[in-house]
Amino acid sequence: MLAGWREGTARRPWRISAKLLIISSVVTVIGFSAICVNVMLDMRHGEEALARQTLENLATTIEADISRNIEIYDLSLKAVASNMLLPEIGTVSKSIRQLILFDHATTARHFGAIQVFDADGKLTIDASTLDPLPENRADEEYFRVHRDNPNAGLFISRPMLFRGAYAIVLSRRVSDQDGGFMGVVAGSIRFSYFHELFERLNLDPQDTITVLKRDRTIMMRRPFDLDVIGKNLSDRQNWRADNLKEGGSFAGQGPVDATPRLYVRSGSTATPLFVVAGKPLGAVFELWQKEALRIGAVVLVLALFVLGSTAVLAREIGRRAKAENKLEEMATTDALTGLRNRRKFDSVIDVEWRRAMRQKTPVALLMIDADHFKAYNDTFGHQAGDQVLVGIAICISDSVRRAGDCPARYGGEEFAVLLPDTSEANAFKIAETIRCKVQGWSDDQASTTVSCGIASLVPAAGMDWSILVTAADKALYAAKAGGRNQSVVANIPKLSLVA
Repeated sequence: MLAGWREGTARRPWRISAKLLIISSVVTVIGFSAICVNVMLDMRHGEEALARQTLENLATTIEADISRNIEIYDLSLKAVASNMLLPEIGTVSKSIRQLILFDHATTARHFGAIQVFDADGKLTIDASTLDPLPENRADEEYFRVHRDNPNAGLFISRPMLFRGAYAIVLSRRVSDQDGGFMGVVAGSIRFSYFHELFERLNLDPQDTITVLKRDRTIMMRRPFDLDVIGKNLSDRQNWRADNLKEGGSFAGQGPVDATPRLYVRSGSTATPLFVVAGKPLGAVFELWQKEALRIGAVVLVLALFVLGSTAVLAREIGRRAKAENKLEEMATTDALTGLRNRRKFDSVIDVEWRRAMRQKTPVALLMIDADHFKAYNDTFGHQAGDQVLVGIAICISDSVRRAGDCPARYGGEEFAVLLPDTSEANAFKIAETIRCKVQGWSDDQASTTVSCGIASLVPAAGMDWSILVTAADKALYAAKAGGRNQSVVANIPKLSLVA
């Protein structure tokens, strides 16, 4: 019915306002949350970039120190290999020979004494003594490499136990004037050098420093683990060389243990060894996680506050809308019959009249009046009369069910039913339905009937809806004059375009 439709349209603006408030609040919360997430991600990237730069500087510094010492030691090896070709070297005394072959660099604390082996691998000269004990290194890898490869250059061995201490052996080939193999000059850098180097660094317990050869053999690692030293990463199936290129970084599980770390490799390609520095991801993002939790907690509280406030405001808007709808309903509803009152009827017929004029559709009006109501009221009293009016209203409501129809109490015992887009014939059928229902309802009561006046037309420009009301009212008077308890259709001039 039109009453229900009007009630819905009256409530809808408030519902839309509440929904808009909720949607805008949710969008605002999502927007601020997205900004917060973006800021926190930027902070995370910043922490990662800072850690990567720090690790890169650390790896580069360690690599530079190791390379410098290897270079110094290699200069001594080159000098020995070169001086072994001097003709006088075999004629001078052992003490003079020591002075010629070895400089003071070879006596550094972590450097092993340089030794010279002949073509058969026998120890012939030792920087630490004038009379070395017999020793043969023909089976060592570094000796075989130089014997078989004249262009081996500086060879750095795998970590090994050398002369009673764990060390890496540095060696060079001694060749004659024709390039023939004369032997090998070899020395060592003890692990104590790396231990002292790493101890000078301010590192966390879980930080790692790994020194590797170019073939990815682990030469040294902090924390120190003999089970790892000397292993080649090429043997690890879950680790690829592409994970760490020169100057690159890798975040995740490394090849040695399961702790996820940020690994950074030094970028130099001219050194025989390179360094990889690692830091646990938990330590890299520790400060960021604390800050993210703090910011996230603040944003969450603010989001809950905004959403809670929005919910309260939306509820209050809903309550206010219901209250205003109730007030509007009270202002537009007849208190006795529950139908629309005269005020509401006038506003609805004005709207429907204009719509019918635009769409060129017919609009019908029923004017209904209770027969002999004054006499009934005087005989049975006002309360009985009110019951009759309520019964007639119920019969009208049962007969008029379209959402656009508007039944109303027009005044006193008179009722009006507005029927948009309804022809004269259909309006007559509805009027007869109402009349018959009233008559059937009153069979068990004191006899009550109604008279109906019907008018239907298509509004034209310049016409006012009062024409329709006047025509229906005249038809009602005609029904009364014709004996009551009947329906009469108004005779409207042709100009009105009767449907």
